[in-house]
Amino acid sequence: MELESILLPDVSERRPLVIAGPCSAETEEQVVGTAKELSAQGIRIYRAGIWKPRTKPGGFEGVGSIGLPWLQRVKEETGMYVSTEVATRYHVEEAVKYGVDLLWIGARTSANPFAVQEVADTLQATGFQGPVLIKNPVNPDLDLWIGAVERIYNAGIRKIGVIHRGFSSYDKKIYRNLPQWHIPIELKRRMPNLPMICDPSHIGGKRELIAPLSQQAMDLNYDGLIIESHCNPDCAWSDKEQQVSPDVLAYILNLLVIRDTKQTTESLTELRRQIDLIDEDLLTVLSKRMRISREIGQYKKEHNMPVLQALRYDEILEKRIKQAKEMGIGAGFMQLVFEAIHEESIRQQMEVLSVQ
Repeated sequence: MELESILLPDVSERRPLVIAGPCSAETEEQVVGTAKELSAQGIRIYRAGIWKPRTKPGGFEGVGSIGLPWLQRVKEETGMYVSTEVATRYHVEEAVKYGVDLLWIGARTSANPFAVQEVADTLQATGFQGPVLIKNPVNPDLDLWIGAVERIYNAGIRKIGVIHRGFSSYDKKIYRNLPQWHIPIELKRRMPNLPMICDPSHIGGKRELIAPLSQQAMDLNYDGLIIESHCNPDCAWSDKEQQVSPDVLAYILNLLVIRDTKQTTESLTELRRQIDLIDEDLLTVLSKRMRISREIGQYKKEHNMPVLQALRYDEILEKRIKQAKEMGIGAGFMQLVFEAIHEESIRQQMEVLSVQ
């Protein structure tokens, strides 16, 4: 089967496209051994980090080009396709020279337009035509992510997909990288034909989160998963906490529930009509609220009062969030809603103040 034909899942198999392999290529024995175990589980695309960007100096930064012949051996002995991350001109040239089938651009690289452009130019110069996957930037910047996709497309690459690996945050209580599902969902809305792959290993940062995150991705109609799998995860040289053995990976995949995307939606018509009516009511109520905000702005103007009154806003926010929680609405969601409403209210009042 040609590589481009398996960039999208085969629904008949009731299983998504899966790219799996260790975080880092460590030794030839580890690379080939893991690949053979994964191949026996039906995995067709193998991943291994040859060059590893580390947050701080002193960590294991990958074996470098000496690991590329190990990937060649994987291809020869298992028939699997092989993939790795590239971040520089040298990486691309070396990977292409050794016949790597699929390349991906990491989160730190996709955040830097200069770096993405260098990779794009080198892809064009080498004539590489295999699939290129682009991870989301480390920060939640959708336009930056789209820009990276466009740079690779402008280099003549037509087999492009994206990887959602979560977004960096100081809050790492649950996830290593916050999923912020609404961002990849919006990307899919803007670019509906772009294959979307989820990276539960980097989102969760813990192997016990891989299964639930993978199921969430399937429920959101992602096209595939890229999961870190190591023949001996506890002894991995990098990110051992988020890697699973090939046997555990097979168990996770076998438990996935793949929803029927071809099911008729006729039964949803009435419910969707109700949603449309409620949305219209929401807009009407918001319009009324903003009209009152303009009246408040006029009052403040006439009485020489400042627009922003922080204590009042804090009081409203605290009260509304409490009410929302009692109604079964998430506090974080309600905070975002009222922050947006408050921002628009301030804008409306400022317009009134600016009128001479």
